[in-house]
Amino acid sequence: MVQFKLAAQSAAFVAALGSVLVLFPIGASAQGKAEEGQKKISMCIGCHQIPGYKASFPVVYSVPKIYGQSAKYIENSLQAYKKGDRSHPTMRAIAGSLSDQDMADLAAYYGTK
Repeated sequence: MVQFKLAAQSAAFVAALGSVLVLFPIGASAQGKAEEGQKKISMCIGCHQIPGYKASFPVVYSVPKIYGQSAKYIENSLQAYKKGDRSHPTMRAIAGSLSDQDMADLAAYYGTK
């Protein structure tokens, strides 16, 4: 009787978990909109749109141009800065201020150029 009760409770838990995963799928990301991303680029253009630009903090660093990069690559990079997996202090601060939607929008914008 106890085993049946536990099995029923486990089945109910799995069913409930399945419902949650449908609402919030694991690994789902926001859908980016390039036109929204264009409104959010002010903090990017000062470095990433200057050909040959080099940042000098904390060390001299050649800043990559990000136009034409894969949108997924840009989004993943921003997520990595936000989580601390990438360490450039300026990018960590900027990424830390972005929502998942902001990141998706910026990635969609730069990924289309």
